[in-house]
Amino acid sequence: MSTRGDDPRQRHCGGHARVQGASQHRAGRPDRPDRPGRAGGPARGPDPHPEDYEDGRDSLTDVPGGVRLQKVLAAAGVGSRRHCEEMIGAGRVEVDGEVVRRFGARVDPRRQVIRVDGRRIPASEDLVYVGLNKPAGVLTTMSDSRGRPTIADYLGDRAARLFHVGRLDYDTEGLILLMNDGELAHRLAHPRYGVLKTYLADVPGPLPRDLGRQLITGIRLSDGVASADRFRVVERAGSRALVEIALHEGRKHIVRRMLAEVGHPVSRLVRTQVGPVMLGSLRPGATRRLTAREIGDLYAAVGL
Repeated sequence: MSTRGDDPRQRHCGGHARVQGASQHRAGRPDRPDRPGRAGGPARGPDPHPEDYEDGRDSLTDVPGGVRLQKVLAAAGVGSRRHCEEMIGAGRVEVDGEVVRRFGARVDPRRQVIRVDGRRIPASEDLVYVGLNKPAGVLTTMSDSRGRPTIADYLGDRAARLFHVGRLDYDTEGLILLMNDGELAHRLAHPRYGVLKTYLADVPGPLPRDLGRQLITGIRLSDGVASADRFRVVERAGSRALVEIALHEGRKHIVRRMLAEVGHPVSRLVRTQVGPVMLGSLRPGATRRLTAREIGDLYAAVGL
């Protein structure tokens, strides 16, 4: 994430100077001790002068034994500690819905919701978010009594702590998300939240001109009507075609069944995207940590 506008430290100092100037004209107001929220300040009570918040103060109560806000942001991958301080000073960080401009604010990343530029960040260091490019011929499960390859074979010692978001068929390749964030995983997998999954499918041609309309309108299957949200032809090569199809539901073999029903059985299927997270150049069998921005976009996609 990049900073916006002028150096926030200049605005911070400028605001402080304005408050000092104003205080010289307030007759009868005694000097006050340091406000809470500063390191070593007393416990916060009701603030009788909310106009002073422009110099970096706020009404957020520091969590006893909590972690400094800029340290939490840096640990979440938002940026360097200094960069995170600049974002705090610029008013780009919220804790439980309140903008916080204090560099020393102490928070509980396990309990409090922290957002940067409106995006929620994975504040707790215990939370893990991983993308795997699942090869064909691998089961989407952590173990198999018949000894067949599973996605656990690609996760090492992380396998016991993670669970997968939805499934990919045994013969289907591509992106699968794994995490230990139960609430986010549940919403991502639930059709109610409309998170799109995008696939590339190799199918036989020629393709009728109205194939996209048929798939988006809906295809009647044995367990009900299924419809695509988006469809496009990526490439035509002789008797074969490469098509992209996106849909938000996740019934078993749904893409293969839909295309087979309209006369274009899939010979190869690759999932290239889940919501805002893209497979990109991740090689088959490889994993990568999701970025703070990707995780924030996933939260936003399901209303968290």
